[in-house]
Amino acid sequence: MEIVKVAVIGLGGVAQLVHLPNLVKIKFAQIQSVAEVKTSRLNTLADKFNIAERYKNYKELLEKSDIDAVVVTTPTSQHKEIVINCLNAGKDVLVEKPIARNYHEALSMVETAKKEKRKLMVGMNLRYRPDTMLMKTMIDSGEIGDPFYAKALWIRRQSSSEKWFSKREETGGGVILDLGIHLLDLSLWLLNYPKVKTVQTQNYFHKTKNLEDTSVSFLRCQDSKIINIESSWSLPVFTDSFQLSVYGSKGSITSSPLHIYKRVNEQFIDLRPSITETPSQLFKKSYLNELKSFLGAVKGFNPVLSTGEEAAERLKIIDSMYKSAKKNHEVRVN
Repeated sequence: MEIVKVAVIGLGGVAQLVHLPNLVKIKFAQIQSVAEVKTSRLNTLADKFNIAERYKNYKELLEKSDIDAVVVTTPTSQHKEIVINCLNAGKDVLVEKPIARNYHEALSMVETAKKEKRKLMVGMNLRYRPDTMLMKTMIDSGEIGDPFYAKALWIRRQSSSEKWFSKREETGGGVILDLGIHLLDLSLWLLNYPKVKTVQTQNYFHKTKNLEDTSVSFLRCQDSKIINIESSWSLPVFTDSFQLSVYGSKGSITSSPLHIYKRVNEQFIDLRPSITETPSQLFKKSYLNELKSFLGAVKGFNPVLSTGEEAAERLKIIDSMYKSAKKNHEVRVN
């Protein structure tokens, strides 16, 4: 099989812990080059993963490196410029979530991908957990009937301790754009993308000043479907908590641990699949599966499963969440 030559731009935590270690595991991928503004970090990681081509300026990488695709893992405020330049250079792109700080930034990236006829995928890795993939299969096959309600919760520490992560001008937002965006994406994906009509959000700032550290949202969708999302960096829990449930006309399905309740002869039975991995193992597998899916799309083996268009729509909804929280009432999603 022909090798996909990949560049990684931005060598912060997610690149160090996830993308670089996983890329070296994929037989048909080769890390051709990396770019990072911090010289010591650049050289340390390039040496560790035996990468000869290393650049402080990503534009120089695009000019000189013979690559097929790029993985962008920089601070969110830099996504728009870097992704657009990569697309204009004729490269397919996987960019870490969130795709951008707001809908309008995301839209310009999507339009560039269309114009250049390049693939643009966004790193919504929780779609690639084995348990959520099984949930999607079971729901689509009608095991719980017509799904009408999704309930999602994620409580954990914030995903990065780097300074940029605590600055609104860099990130675009707080826990909503860190954890809540995953829950929104999963809920809409599992409910088969209903159009969101209205949003009501309440944000809290218990341990932060400029970024919300707890957020609760209620979304009303077409066909009477509803979504409830809770995300927090600050709620007092002993361990990280991730829960995702979808309720249908004939039963329900829930993750962590995965089980399915189905109505049979007016009684509910538990059809629990035999998934034995821990939440940590499922999370790690999600990133490897995501990279394989992206590289498969680059090769033309499969479609892009988490598109820039979908990511832009998520940000349109999230922009409405922030508007609702500011106005302290329900708002319509345009």
